[in-house]
Amino acid sequence: MGFFDKLFGEFVDVIEWTDDSNDTMIYRFERYGNEIKYGAKLTVRESQAAVFVNEGEVADVIEPGMYELETKNLPILSTLQHWDHGLESPFKAEVYFCNMTQFVDLKWGTKNPIMLRDEEFGGVRLRAFGTYATRIKDPVKFIKEIVGTDGHFTIDEISDQLRNLIISRFTNVTGNAGIPILDMAANYDQLGEYITQKIAPEFEEYGLELTKVLIENISLPSSVEEALDKRTSMGMIGNLDEYLKYQAADALGSGAGGTGDSALDMGMGFAVANKMADSLTSPAKGGAATTTPPPPPLPPGDKWHVAINEQITGPYDSNQLRELITENKLTEESLVWKEGMADWAAAGTVEVVKKLIPPSL
Repeated sequence: MGFFDKLFGEFVDVIEWTDDSNDTMIYRFERYGNEIKYGAKLTVRESQAAVFVNEGEVADVIEPGMYELETKNLPILSTLQHWDHGLESPFKAEVYFCNMTQFVDLKWGTKNPIMLRDEEFGGVRLRAFGTYATRIKDPVKFIKEIVGTDGHFTIDEISDQLRNLIISRFTNVTGNAGIPILDMAANYDQLGEYITQKIAPEFEEYGLELTKVLIENISLPSSVEEALDKRTSMGMIGNLDEYLKYQAADALGSGAGGTGDSALDMGMGFAVANKMADSLTSPAKGGAATTTPPPPPLPPGDKWHVAINEQITGPYDSNQLRELITENKLTEESLVWKEGMADWAAAGTVEVVKKLIPPSL
C-alpha cells in the first residue's frame, strides 16, 4: 500500500462489506497494518455480523446496524486495549464480516452404492442424491473451529466435509428405518426431515445450522430395475396360457393370410394357440421333456377353502386354486383346509396343493 493510501485511510475510515457473490461465508476487512481510526464508521448490513479480533483473540461481535466505533460500542475490545479513559488514536484490530444468509442448493450424493437389507428383495444396493441448505449460526465458533485466519472463506472449502457427514448419516438412517425399497419414494420428505434432525448437532459443532436436507432420488442398480420391470410385466400379463391364445388368435385373424371369415379365422387362431400351449408343456418327440410337466389335477370332488387377508374364502376347485396362485393370493405360506382335515395347514405342507405352486425363482 502506498503512502497516499495510508494517509487517506487515516482521514477517512469507513468499514463495510458489500459483496454480490453467493459463495463467500467469511471476509476479512483489509486495512493498512490493521489500523482502524477511533470513531470510524462501521456498517453491518442485514444478514451480516462483524467479528473484531484483537491480537488473535476474538473480542466483540457486532449485529446489523451503523456504528461509530468507540468505547461504548466495543466493550470487550476496550477492555483488552485498556481504554479505561477513552482513546482517540488509531488502534489495531482485525474485522471479519460473516455472511449469515442461507447457502442453498448444495449438492450431496453417494459416491458408491449403499448396501441395505430389504424384507422383499433381500440384500440390495442403492444410490441416493439430493440437496441441502446451511448457514452460519455462531460466528465466533465458526471462525475458531473452521476459518482460522483465512481472509476469504467460501462454502466450497467446507462443502466436501458437510457432504460426507450427510452421506454417512443417510446410510445409518436408511439402514435402521426398515422402509421397504418400493415404499421409499413415498417417504422422501420424512427421511429428509429425520436426517436433518440427526445431523444438525454435528453441524452446530462447527458453528453452522443445517436448515434443510432434500432427497431428490433413490435408485437401484440398472440390472435390478430391469428385473423389477419384467416382474411388473408378468403381473400385468396374468394367465400366460390365455395370453398366448389371445395373441395367436389376434395375429391370425388380422394377418394378411386370413380367410376373410372372422369366425373361421378366430377358430383357427384358437386351434393354433392350443397347439402352441401343448407344445410348451408336452415332451419333445424322441427326447426328454422341453419343460417341466404340469402338476396333476386335484382328486375329483376336492374343494378347498383358503384364508386370504384373514378371511375364509372358497371353496375352490383346482382351476380356481391356480388362478389364486397366478394372482399371488395363494402362496406356500397361505392356510388351506378341506373337508376331512382336522385343522388349517400351510399350503406348502399339503402335498396336493404344493404341486400347483411353481417353485420360487
